[in-house]
Amino acid sequence: MTTAYADEPSPEPLHEWRRRGFTIAEARRWIDDGFSIGNAERWRGSGVYAAADARSWRTAGATPYTVDLWLRAGMTPRDAVQWREMGYSPEEAADRHLAGERPHPRGLLWRLLHRGEPPGGAFADEERSHSMRELLRAGIPAGRARAYVEAGWTGAAGVEWAERDIEAGQAQVFEALGLSAREAGRVLTSGQDAISLMTEFWRAGVPIDEVADWRAAGFTGEEAARLRAEGTGVEQAKVLRALTEGDEPRPEGRET
Repeated sequence: MTTAYADEPSPEPLHEWRRRGFTIAEARRWIDDGFSIGNAERWRGSGVYAAADARSWRTAGATPYTVDLWLRAGMTPRDAVQWREMGYSPEEAADRHLAGERPHPRGLLWRLLHRGEPPGGAFADEERSHSMRELLRAGIPAGRARAYVEAGWTGAAGVEWAERDIEAGQAQVFEALGLSAREAGRVLTSGQDAISLMTEFWRAGVPIDEVADWRAAGFTGEEAARLRAEGTGVEQAKVLRALTEGDEPRPEGRET
């Protein structure tokens, strides 16, 4: 059943939604939740790409013009409601949520200690804001996207890593070792993490710039060290690594 809102015009016909870039299924969901095309486009422009999410944010008191701040802080509609009920402005809530705090009543002591702080200071860095939007646009959940931004990932660089649900800190280590997101996923599936991989090869005496090629080719640190001692160079490992590329399906829901 379509929900009617007095401040919104009636939804346009389906062919108009299709002309504006929506699929029929997407259009029906937005229409069922009472959104017009213009309003749906504003929500999507602010980083909320699904009608159900827009409905939740609208229930939480957000608009397409205010939701961006909360999204960049990795907040959910429930978080927004809880902070608002505690008396925090959207800017204050976003700053404190980004700092890892949970909603709690704001007392006199806090007001005295923080009265000189400008609201919204946590988002002065435009690059971080852009990175958050890139991750959200790719469909990465807000909490995971926030972790990537806080870990220093910029632009769309972290999208493939985040899509595979690789923890942001581990992703940084894997990337520093030279592994791709796909190869890192295989390592994690095998039961090994980034730190143990790094220490395994270092203890075996394998140079850091060879770790990715040996591991991606299927060798352990001990095996790589033995082969190197026998005269087998990393070039052979690179060949084997190349042969493994492209033999893994993409994450569910992603098209080639």
